[in-house]
Amino acid sequence: MLYTNLNHIETAADHAKIISENENVMVICGRMGPMCIPVYGIAEELEEEYPHVKFYDMEFDNPEAHVIRHLPEVRGFMGIPFTIYYKNGKVVKATSSIQSREQVTAILDKEFGKNN
Repeated sequence: MLYTNLNHIETAADHAKIISENENVMVICGRMGPMCIPVYGIAEELEEEYPHVKFYDMEFDNPEAHVIRHLPEVRGFMGIPFTIYYKNGKVVKATSSIQSREQVTAILDKEFGKNN
């Protein structure tokens, strides 16, 4: 279990349901490590600023996280977290390793539109 204030995805079925039922979804798949914790914190801060985006985390070592670890978009990624951005159930962007708030908001604005 990840100790964040984000909503958690625990199963592949939950993951499929979430991305099919929500237009804009950001999933951070990682551990409680030094490259991941800052990204969780950024997502927690942005939840209120981007009400049109659903923010989730998923534990990288959970066997159910194969739905993220085996995406073609993450092939070749060397660091965690894997951060996946879904629009209407499709991956529109994927990043790995630590990201700054500016990097994350640039992706959110580009892929999901700026907060109104």
